[in-house]
Amino acid sequence: MSLLKNRIAVITGGSSGIGLATAKRFVEEGAYVFIAGRRQAELDKAVAEIGKNVTGVKTDISRLDDLDRLYETVAKKGKIDVIFASAAFVETAMTAGATPEHFDKTFNTNARGTYFTVQKALPHLNDGASIILVASAGKNKGFPGRSTYSATKAALRSFARTWTNELRDRKIRTNVLSPGPVDTPMFDEQFPSREGAAEARKQITAMTPLARLARPEEIASAALFLASDQSSYVAGIDLPVDGGLTAV
Repeated sequence: MSLLKNRIAVITGGSSGIGLATAKRFVEEGAYVFIAGRRQAELDKAVAEIGKNVTGVKTDISRLDDLDRLYETVAKKGKIDVIFASAAFVETAMTAGATPEHFDKTFNTNARGTYFTVQKALPHLNDGASIILVASAGKNKGFPGRSTYSATKAALRSFARTWTNELRDRKIRTNVLSPGPVDTPMFDEQFPSREGAAEARKQITAMTPLARLARPEEIASAALFLASDQSSYVAGIDLPVDGGLTAV
C-alpha cells in the first residue's frame, strides 16, 4: 500500500533521528522527499542511506535565505504535499543560569525557524496539503532545565491552532506531533556524560507507562498517519506519541 504515492514532502531536520526515520518511511510509501539539515556531511550520509527519491538541501531554518533556497530547489520538482517540520535546537539550561544567547538560539530555531519554514512554504503547497509540526511531550510537563525548549514547543501548538483556521479555505491541515523521549543520538548528546545520559534514561523509563524510550520508527508511523489521507478529517490536533507519559 502506497499511502504517499507521487507526493512531494519536505522534512526539516531530516538527516538524523526522527526526521531521517520519517523520510525513509515516506519514501517507502511512494513519496519524493527533500530533507533539510545544517550539516552537509550528515545530509549526504542520509541521502545515501535512503537510497532513492530523495534530495538533500543544506538548510539552517533560522536563516531565511536558507529557507528561500530550500523552496527554490523544491519548486523545480513540483508543489509540496507534506511539510514535516522537525528541525530543532536542544540545550538544557536552568533558568537561573540561562544566557540571552541560549534563549535566542532556542527560540530562533524552534519557534521562529518553524514559523518561517511554514510561512515560506505556503506559495509552494498544494491545496489539501498536510503540515506536521514536531513538538514535544515536554511542553506539557515541567522538566527542570527545559524552560526555553518546552516554551518553543508550546508555541508550535499555538501555531497549529491558528493555521488550521487561516488555511481552511485551501483545505490545508495543520497538526502537531508530540513525541516523548526517543532513542536517538540527540537524547544522549543532551547530557555531559554517559553516566548522566544513562541516569536520565532510567528516570524517564520509570515515569513512562510503557517503560521505555520510543524508537524513531514509531514516531515515523504516526507522522505517516498525519501526512496521508488516513487522517483526512484530522486537523488542529496535538497527537502525543509518548508511551503514556503525559496521559497519566
